[in-house]
Amino acid sequence: MKEQQSYQQKIVPFLWFDDNAEEAMIFYTSVFRNSRIKFVSRYGEAGPGPKGKVMTGTFILNGQEFMALNGGPTYEFTPAISLFVNCDTQEEVDEFWEKLSEGGSTQRCGWLKDKFGVSWQIVPTALGQLMHSPDAERTTRVMQAMLQMEKIDIATLQQAFGDEVTA
Repeated sequence: MKEQQSYQQKIVPFLWFDDNAEEAMIFYTSVFRNSRIKFVSRYGEAGPGPKGKVMTGTFILNGQEFMALNGGPTYEFTPAISLFVNCDTQEEVDEFWEKLSEGGSTQRCGWLKDKFGVSWQIVPTALGQLMHSPDAERTTRVMQAMLQMEKIDIATLQQAFGDEVTA
């Protein structure tokens, strides 16, 4: 009888935190549904971190696996890498925007930086649908509207697109 193997995600984002990886994992798993902390390893007697402090952790956000490390202050997050969140509704955009930007900062076009310094893009799927129109005039209006926004507003994008908005 052949043994069934469990699925292992091939590519796993690895996030380097100074010393707050555990706090970040708890926060992120509280923001996204179907999320949990999968595994945590802690520093022991040998260090190099304080005994009992999280060294690494694996956590799942809505089915996507991530790893976290308390690696010290050697590196910081930059917007060169961001986490893109597809949102089906304005309510989802609002919820993720509110939760993830708390204690962080907001930027244009749906970008924000959370309280840990991680960059996120909170984007409604409607934006992609509107931008894939063959009508260049309409897509230009949508792009111009989006460039004026911090948190993306679907109704404003649809208004910029004009009549006959299709989902």
